[in-house]
Amino acid sequence: MTPTPPARTPVALTPEQSDWFATTFAMMVDNVEQVVLGKRHVIELAFTAMVSEGHLLLEDFPGTGKTSLARAMSQTVQGVSTRIQFTPDLLPGDVTGITVYDQKTGEFEFHSGPIFANVVLADEINRASPKTQSALLEAMEEGNVTVDGVTRATGVPFLVIATQNPIEQAGTYRLPEAQLDRFMMKASLGYPDLAATIRILEGTAAIRQDLSPVITPQALVSMSDIARGVFVNPLVYDYIGRLVEATRDARQVRMGVSVRGARALTKAAKTWAVAHGRVFVTPDDVKALAEQVLAHRMVLDPEAEFDGVTASAVIGQILLDVVPPSRSDLA
Repeated sequence: MTPTPPARTPVALTPEQSDWFATTFAMMVDNVEQVVLGKRHVIELAFTAMVSEGHLLLEDFPGTGKTSLARAMSQTVQGVSTRIQFTPDLLPGDVTGITVYDQKTGEFEFHSGPIFANVVLADEINRASPKTQSALLEAMEEGNVTVDGVTRATGVPFLVIATQNPIEQAGTYRLPEAQLDRFMMKASLGYPDLAATIRILEGTAAIRQDLSPVITPQALVSMSDIARGVFVNPLVYDYIGRLVEATRDARQVRMGVSVRGARALTKAAKTWAVAHGRVFVTPDDVKALAEQVLAHRMVLDPEAEFDGVTASAVIGQILLDVVPPSRSDLA
């Protein structure tokens, strides 16, 4: 376990806070990488989303380690993880929980659903009906669930890792744009490289069921507080704003990135910066996360999709076209 985080100051981050954050973040990633081999960048993205109080959408093939990632992250932060297998017959109450009448006490008793956890794996979310999918929305946005008029808080910290299969689309319900916008990031684990595959086959990296915790949930909340205090130069805010506006003006795009997307990119860039030892955000931090944070929020023109244009390619071109502030401007 790492030592207690240094106390937050209301004005600016101290070098001690920045060093503690970067060291702890690296330790968390190292811990999970014992289970999810060769995917350090995706693990960093997942923890960035968690610390930034966002959620992660993984569009990936079956058997790539999505469940292992969720379980390892929850163990790393000494939290509780749950898994919801979304199916066409899944009901909203199966996610949030239901109120049951207890004949012995003569009172109604709430039976909590799997949404009450620190890390929730929503597996194949696009297989459930839109009504059930929407049961996640309040929890993802507000961190609480309302059942029968009573609001109850979910876990703290709280991260939803939703998955969907990009290949098999029969019998699925496409996530609406409003729901996609609730996810801070969209990423893909993908298959392990040859070296990691060989290590798995040789047994030198056997899947471990239990990982030692690195921090407590309360310490992770402190990390979120620290990330909020990272300095953002007005020119970097302007750069983020120009990137978002460019997504709305691109000719291949029917609907660009919302204000929520711009805020998500700012929050994620703050976490990314301090995780790499800086107390301020640079344009490179924004560039490093732009595709994962912005691409899934865009709706492409049907003709552009027919021509093979992807949202990631549009973001890549926008990053080339929109000039970032120079180091001298930021100094």
